[in-house]
Amino acid sequence: MKRSIPYLNSTVPALLWNLLIVYCAYTLCRTIFLVLNWPLFAGTLTLGHGAELFGAGLLFDTPAILYTNAIILLMFLLPLHWKERPGFYRVARWIYTIVNSIAVYMNLMDCVYFPFTGKRTTASVFAEFGNESTGEMLKIFGGQFLSHWYLVLLAALITWAFWKLFRPSGDRTNGIYEGNRNFNLSRYYLIQTISLLVAIPLCIGAIRGGFTKATRPITISNANQYVNRPAETGIVLNTPFSIFRTLKKTPFVVPDYMSEDEAQALYTPLHQPAGDGTFTPRNVVVLILESYSKQHIGFYNKTLRNGTYKGFTPFLDSLITVSKTWRYSYANGRKSIEGMPSVLSSLPNFVEPLFLTPASLNAMSGLARELGEHKGYTTAFFHGAQNGSMGFQAFARATGFQRYYGRTEYNADSRFNGDEDFDGTWAIWDEEFFQFYAHQMSQMQEPFMTALFSASSHDPFVVPEKYKGRFPQGERPLQQCVAYTDYALKRFFETASRQPWFKNTLFVITADHVSQQIDPFYCTTLGNYCVPIILYAPGDPSLHGYDEERVVEQIDIMPTVLTYLHYEQPYIAFGRDMLSGNNDNGFALHWLPESSSYEYVWGDYALHFDGKQVTSAYAFRTDSTFSHNVLRSMPPGTLDRMQRHMKAVIQQYMQRMTTDNLVIKPKRKPRKT
Repeated sequence: MKRSIPYLNSTVPALLWNLLIVYCAYTLCRTIFLVLNWPLFAGTLTLGHGAELFGAGLLFDTPAILYTNAIILLMFLLPLHWKERPGFYRVARWIYTIVNSIAVYMNLMDCVYFPFTGKRTTASVFAEFGNESTGEMLKIFGGQFLSHWYLVLLAALITWAFWKLFRPSGDRTNGIYEGNRNFNLSRYYLIQTISLLVAIPLCIGAIRGGFTKATRPITISNANQYVNRPAETGIVLNTPFSIFRTLKKTPFVVPDYMSEDEAQALYTPLHQPAGDGTFTPRNVVVLILESYSKQHIGFYNKTLRNGTYKGFTPFLDSLITVSKTWRYSYANGRKSIEGMPSVLSSLPNFVEPLFLTPASLNAMSGLARELGEHKGYTTAFFHGAQNGSMGFQAFARATGFQRYYGRTEYNADSRFNGDEDFDGTWAIWDEEFFQFYAHQMSQMQEPFMTALFSASSHDPFVVPEKYKGRFPQGERPLQQCVAYTDYALKRFFETASRQPWFKNTLFVITADHVSQQIDPFYCTTLGNYCVPIILYAPGDPSLHGYDEERVVEQIDIMPTVLTYLHYEQPYIAFGRDMLSGNNDNGFALHWLPESSSYEYVWGDYALHFDGKQVTSAYAFRTDSTFSHNVLRSMPPGTLDRMQRHMKAVIQQYMQRMTTDNLVIKPKRKPRKT
């Protein structure tokens, strides 16, 4: 007599069992990875931190396992009653064994490859070896197999385990339907459909790395959130995930515009401070305001619409009058994840957002690392959204911020109202979180360097219920939120001005990117990068004025701050000091995703460059709407000089990105003879 196997106790547990085996295999590979690369981590990796890294690794294993086992998930969960026949699961076993074995082989290969690259293998490997012949590749892999025979043996054992431990649904011999008079087809379809409907959102959330709207899909840069140094991302990540997340991402390609010596002669991101003057340990506070385009700020638009335009930032307008700011100031990107590296680490955005590329695992510096490690500053990053949102926490940790304050920390502070102040979509309202920010800094040891990323001027563009109708609506939904955040800034500075650290602080105010441009000037390719850059030092009245000549951009913030403090250590930054008194009037260079080209601004002209040739040029100071292409009428020598400098910047950036050369690396001590 055949056994009756209840459906609910067969298919779902069998699927979970098979996935559990894969999780165990990934964890085993992670253990082997750590053992074989132990010299890279010995002396810095504690047992507790190692356990944290392994735990974090499960977050990255999950998307990889769900991707590679997508067919298995469908085979087990689709409501097809005939699939319970033995032949169906023989096919499933083959697919399960093959796809998971390939994933394991990738992980084991990286155990050997990692010491040479310092990071997990990504999709760029296909481009790296794309020109190698089949014979050369077989020779390379054959030699590696012989040298690491024990890994080949381990891979074979894991493959065998996948095959033997695979659990089919129902009776392994005859299936649950053959000769089973107790089988209820209606019950089968009901339970199978419910299981599928439950699995779909769970899988989507697991692949994304979270279930809230504020969560961006988890990517390789998120590994930085859990590590103390870049090499540890190799423990957290797995190779299938790294390859999946970098597929279709344009790899950084180093152009051969000129020799390396010529490029460095024209431009270098290596800063060697002269060391004149004594370091001034001022506090540094960086405020990055969501979507705060110059379009919405009255100060920069005094002549707009025949002088009738007032803007939406009365407080910021008043603060600018006692600050230093620039007429021609630009962002380096068009997304929030592009703004942070530019503002805090002087890294521009070319081709692809740094967060989404393998280069996000490079060793990186920034204001927090330079001041924290070399000058003993207390450093902290603030963002009122769910911790981990947007990848900000990962980037903050990767660039040297010692502490992170998000929605979790806000809710834990008894002085505030916790989730009562949540906007219902993204984050804590700006007004309350700005107050939290000011109070937290008052508890920090000076000098400190902090940064805050605001959130309320973001879609869906609403203000707190108590302020409905208080702020001007404007022509775009965003503008009332800009006005609300301006009010939150006013309250922040009222609180900050009463603190003992206020007079000894340099405030930097900028935006992450622009949004909802209206007037023709702001709708050009250059206008789409117009953001404020404001320096305010209440204890230094000499730092004020409106510079209407110099071209500046977000990557200039870091070198400007460090020079202002008389920082004497060498560092890597792609920007330049905005306050220098030399004859250099600065430049701006950013990527135009809509045309896959660069826009370069220097002197009186803005060039469009497709990577090979300049396609157009505009006299941006007099032709604000880019109505006339003056490429063929530029002064002799100007175009050539601009092209050579622009190409040097691009080449230096690509070269340093691809070789993990974004920080000053300590010199190796000579070996004793």
